[in-house]
Amino acid sequence: MLSKRTNAALGIVTLASSLTIAGMAQAGEVTLSSGDGTVNMTGEFIDFQDNAYIIATALGELRVAASRVSCSGASCPTFDTVETDITIGGSDVVGSGLMPLLLEGYAGVLDAAASLGNTGQNGELIATLTADQGFGDDLVSFLVASTGSSDGFQQLLSGEAEIAMSSRRIVPDEARSLRDAGGGNMVDPAQEHIVAIDSLVVITNAANPIDTLTTEEIRAIYSGQITNWSQVGGPDMPITVITQSEDSGTRAVFEDRIFGETTASLASGAQIAASGSEASQLVNATQGAIGVVGYSFQRGANPVSLVNECGITMTPDAFSARTEEYALQRRLYLYTREDTASDQTLAFVDFARSNDADSLIGKAGFIGFAVDRREQSLESSRARSLLDPAADAYEAGFMRQMLGQMVDYDRLSTTFRFRTGSAQLDERGRIDRDRLIEYLETQPEGTEVLLAGFTDDVGQFDGNRDLSQQRASQVAQDLVSYAGDRINGITVSSVGYGEIAPSGCNANQEGRRINRRVEVWIKSPA
Repeated sequence: MLSKRTNAALGIVTLASSLTIAGMAQAGEVTLSSGDGTVNMTGEFIDFQDNAYIIATALGELRVAASRVSCSGASCPTFDTVETDITIGGSDVVGSGLMPLLLEGYAGVLDAAASLGNTGQNGELIATLTADQGFGDDLVSFLVASTGSSDGFQQLLSGEAEIAMSSRRIVPDEARSLRDAGGGNMVDPAQEHIVAIDSLVVITNAANPIDTLTTEEIRAIYSGQITNWSQVGGPDMPITVITQSEDSGTRAVFEDRIFGETTASLASGAQIAASGSEASQLVNATQGAIGVVGYSFQRGANPVSLVNECGITMTPDAFSARTEEYALQRRLYLYTREDTASDQTLAFVDFARSNDADSLIGKAGFIGFAVDRREQSLESSRARSLLDPAADAYEAGFMRQMLGQMVDYDRLSTTFRFRTGSAQLDERGRIDRDRLIEYLETQPEGTEVLLAGFTDDVGQFDGNRDLSQQRASQVAQDLVSYAGDRINGITVSSVGYGEIAPSGCNANQEGRRINRRVEVWIKSPA
């Protein structure tokens, strides 16, 4: 499907192997900025050459790749119209932060060269992939229009885009509209593609000894009820709250997960950062500061672990993000229609979900789905919770049984989850299954895999234990059946522990979803 966009409507460029400039404004001041906040510079526009802006600044003449920035100001160049093979529209988090690297990586897989350029319109990017490392014919061209997730679904509905980028899951109304238009079932794994995790981290200045806060304390700090670090066990030092603008996706996720539906006023004197980069700079420069940034923007600041209302500690690391047991995170999606997705479109989406994309996702500051491995020691917070002296005597017996078995195995980050009362995997299950099999293929003969099932606390204890065993057994059977002879020599078994050892708080729906899981434990041969 060929997407045609007009300059009058969208200000797009013509691109073969490079951008074609329709008109060049008189020299004057322009601002170049990137979507992730890492670039923000102002200078006198000199020229646009080889897909790069050239500007004069106090530091001298600078050349900035157009694929990294957008240009604002009357002197920015304007461009001709364009025809592209694939249009990708939607979330600026995905479009600006991740898509340029994915396009370059996809070109590498095809033994092609990617020519990327900014269109001159904020958030728009053009890429052409040329065969034989740039010496052959053009293979495919992309237009990436980064605005918002809702725009992406609307463009997918209208046929303006073949791929919608989103930093949230599609909502029922959007899915129904696309289904009614012939787009198919938008939550089917063939059309809903999870590509990465965007994890947010609460940070403090590196000199601050506080490394753990409860979610209640964070709510109180950001609403101005707690104003001094001494009130949470820290030094006698005023707290400086750093946040981002009201239209920031980072701020929206943070406030949704910490405040929920409660509307709270922002602490007096709070500083508004223009980006995650600026937020981390302010925290690092201010001894009493606290801020919230994307995973890649910690930059030497002190990451804070969160303790939820049920007393469960959540650590802001990649392992916790991959297990989805950390509260401040969201999935990043690509969506395609059943009736219009071309082979070229699906080939790119398959790459974005593959192992080949993992390093690019990490480079962009997000978290991919590579399999991590972690020791389960007696010193862990989980082990300590299983030794709870106040536990019911009957349940304590199973807790001790789990502890005795757990310490013989490492845990993998692969974690399978279920809908309420169901033994069917959720929408991420297929990704995790495929990645797990690829990982197990690299393990030595004699490796033991134990699938450990858990539930929420809704229902009777013994019934939940039975359900957890059923789910774990079903995953084990599916894993062995799907893998075939790829994991010969590896023993796969299952066990169910029901509602003990929760990872989330059962007091709310999200916590119960987190707790309905099958973990993957692994033991190497002696």
